Amino acid sequence: MSETKNIYKPIRAKLLEVITESPTIKTFVMEPEEAFSFKTGEFIELTVDGIGEAPFTPSSSPLETKQIEVTVMKTGYVTEYLHNMKAGETLGIRGPFGRGYPVERFYDKEVLILGGGCGFAPIRSLLYNLAAISDKLKKVTLCYGAKTPDECIYRPYVDQLRNTPKFEVHRTVDDPDETWTENVGVATVLLDKININIKDSIAVCCGPPIMMKFGTQKLLEMGYPDHDIYLSMEKNMSCGLGKCGHCMMGKYFVCKEGPVFTYDEIKDQPDIWS
Repeated sequence: MSETKNIYKPIRAKLLEVITESPTIKTFVMEPEEAFSFKTGEFIELTVDGIGEAPFTPSSSPLETKQIEVTVMKTGYVTEYLHNMKAGETLGIRGPFGRGYPVERFYDKEVLILGGGCGFAPIRSLLYNLAAISDKLKKVTLCYGAKTPDECIYRPYVDQLRNTPKFEVHRTVDDPDETWTENVGVATVLLDKININIKDSIAVCCGPPIMMKFGTQKLLEMGYPDHDIYLSMEKNMSCGLGKCGHCMMGKYFVCKEGPVFTYDEIKDQPDIWS
């Protein structure tokens, strides 16, 4: 009789590297003590002994099972402690949990991805996945916005992506400096600058709630049907198991039935952007 997995017990993971992405964002590269896999868009609970745990969507490739990367913005008690950790220390991983992106639905289509801020973390995982199946896709267009050039994360990866066939990258910042040569403005302004066949495409939106709200409105104005807009609704998740009720969004437990939803699924639920 096979042993039942204990969903409450974390897998130990060694912290191999801490990468500073911006003044407030770091990426943690970890090696779990056993092979760990997830589907892009699913999330994990990252545990710090004696401190607590918090949910994060991995930013690494779902095809990599020996290492996992999580990108963390410093926003509170657990994340501040994480930001002070060093390579060689030990963390815990629970999961994966939730529902990710149904990438098989993206086959033979153009994929438009709209992201903002630390929303690039789950987007990067999705981009890794899409690059691995690029022969099944027509084109992938990434539109990404940040507040300042310093907060544009994953710079080496963005350069790599710009040299990847079938992939386009458009970036914008709210507050440029003298080094910035790309677009200026909120992320949604990029949607006026791209060339995409909406009738033959899928849209993905991930970022701060206010960006997702206006991003979704813009995608609808462009002609995307409700069922072809995918949203990563990660706000307010806590336990990951549908026990605490912290992530309730109308009739949905985001941690169990999401975090990835189509707009069609959630548009009639109350306060989805709050």
